[in-house]
Amino acid sequence: MSGSPNKKASESADRPKRKLPAIDLSTARQMLPLVRSIVRDIVDSKQRLADLVREQSFLDRERRSLTWESRRRRYAVSDERTRAERGYATAVDELVKLGVALVDPDAGRVDFPTRINGRPAAFSWQTGEDAVGFWRYTEEDLRRPIPTDWQQGTALRVRNDA
Repeated sequence: MSGSPNKKASESADRPKRKLPAIDLSTARQMLPLVRSIVRDIVDSKQRLADLVREQSFLDRERRSLTWESRRRRYAVSDERTRAERGYATAVDELVKLGVALVDPDAGRVDFPTRINGRPAAFSWQTGEDAVGFWRYTEEDLRRPIPTDWQQGTALRVRNDA
């Protein structure tokens, strides 16, 4: 044995919890129909939750003067909100399982993690776009159009001199 167990345990705590897999451009594009559907569920759930929160706030403020029908609606809104929150969490979890990162749930923007020129990067897509057509380095917000010469993957080779 060449080390104490305590040292090994503390070293493992310093490691990141989960590293996202690198996804190539072709795979990202093949995944898009499924990802698009999941993102649509996320955006719809987020909007539904916002509507329910507004309605619940109103009903809670007026709770002492509500009619019987409105009181029933108040309880129903609470139940709908719980279901919508679960649906949102389930959709986000589906993206995580696919290895796709949710960047902006309001805009429906996701990243397909990859490496470009040896640096952490991502192919980027958001609601309203027809295809995965942008990329960015992970530490930058700027989304750049994917060059046409990347279609065959030649420009995406990992360089070790970075």
